[in-house]
Amino acid sequence: MNKKRPEIPTDCLFQACYNPELEEEIRKCKEKCYQFNRLSPNDRDGQQKILEELLGGMGENVVFTPPFWCDYGYHIFVGDFFYANHNLVITDGAEVRFGDHVFIAPDCCITTAEHAIDPEQRKAGMEVAKPVCIGNNVWIGAGSTILAGVTIGDNSVIGAGSVVTKDIPAGVVAFGVPCRVMREITDADRYRYPLYQPQ
Repeated sequence: MNKKRPEIPTDCLFQACYNPELEEEIRKCKEKCYQFNRLSPNDRDGQQKILEELLGGMGENVVFTPPFWCDYGYHIFVGDFFYANHNLVITDGAEVRFGDHVFIAPDCCITTAEHAIDPEQRKAGMEVAKPVCIGNNVWIGAGSTILAGVTIGDNSVIGAGSVVTKDIPAGVVAFGVPCRVMREITDADRYRYPLYQPQ
């Protein structure tokens, strides 16, 4: 029988560091990530087996391109047709949910964790965990960071190098530090580039 997983509260301070129970959960997760990252990048069967053990849930056609690192794994839920490029890091003290058809470019970080602002609380290992939700048909550009508590709406694009500190609505292009909505996605975007027609 599997041991009950420790409960991590959301949106309030809790003992995250110097916590033997949580440190053991993280240790087990890091070992699975290490095994995943050591596989051949073409060993899809081996990757899928580890992802099924690691993640809280995943749909069909899910690809994490190694290396991939997370803290617990079982707080991550992934929809269908998910693709993450190299060097995705997810610190999943709270739940992280991805919809269907999500693309994540290389070198991205999604974190649910916030350390305490007060130096004494921080020194004592206190943190806050806030869930992150990323909707359907979202594209996150290279080198972006999604911070704790953020929701990104369906069909939106996050430009490369962005730091997303607040919710982003559906159907927009947003980028910057901090990330801001720049414009809505329109029908004109469908015709931005000519369609290649092979001879």
